[in-house]
Amino acid sequence: MARPQGPVAVMGIGAMGHGMAASALRAGIPTIVWNRTPEATRDLAQLGAEVAQSAADAAQRAAIVVTMVTDTDAVLSIARDEGMLGALAPGAIWAQMSTIGVRGIERVVALVEKERPDITLLDAPVSGSKDPAEHGQLTIFASGPDEARPLVTPLFDALGQRTIWVGPVGTGTRLKIVNNTWLAFASEAVAASVALARRLGLDTATVVDALGGGPLVSAWQGAKLQRILKGDFSAQFALSLALKDVRLALEAADGDRFAALGCLAEEWQRVVDQGLGDQDLTVVTRALEAQGGTP
Repeated sequence: MARPQGPVAVMGIGAMGHGMAASALRAGIPTIVWNRTPEATRDLAQLGAEVAQSAADAAQRAAIVVTMVTDTDAVLSIARDEGMLGALAPGAIWAQMSTIGVRGIERVVALVEKERPDITLLDAPVSGSKDPAEHGQLTIFASGPDEARPLVTPLFDALGQRTIWVGPVGTGTRLKIVNNTWLAFASEAVAASVALARRLGLDTATVVDALGGGPLVSAWQGAKLQRILKGDFSAQFALSLALKDVRLALEAADGDRFAALGCLAEEWQRVVDQGLGDQDLTVVTRALEAQGGTP
């Protein structure tokens, strides 16, 4: 497999960024990592990553910089306050892979056009959670200039099982919003159905036996049902992050026309307000059960 022309820098070593950096290292790609709290990078250093002292230090030595953080403010803080954008070499590639919504990517595009028109910006958010990130099985919704594709293909092949190129910068984010809306309703179908079953006197095992493997249940939903059956709500995709993505979808669209999505956001917000936001989004099931079907 061809290698990018220089190291890759991964900025933001949370659950997703950690998995992505590990996948790049496993593929033999020289990888620099940076995180605001260096403790998160320690095991990656043992795997062969070079730990940068600052975002600017990482950026100036990388051919490709990946940002994978929580929201737009965090992305812009790395770019401006931490000096990443200014430190990039002319011709470097910035692969913005965080989920930040349409307004967020528009702010990033405007920043690059104003301050660094000599670099290439890619908008490439990913679909997948912690485990797919660790195993290089993400789906990447990539958008940006065609000429950048061969330069990032080795990296994207290491991070994901599938890369979908969908058009100019910003198109990837739009497709990610659609993807996350689908995921939100798929998760709600699981949570509401299991909670309703228990209210009707049925246990989760009965629901799993009846629906599992059938045409109505995706492999993803089947796996979620199994985790609910075991009472395992440890975060693969934290509810607070899933709620953030739902709100990005409502922000990008005419929210009044998507009443069901708005109601879902309100329900999930109530569950987050109960202190359950750090658990997996399937924890909505537990909240629905606990209060008779209405969190």
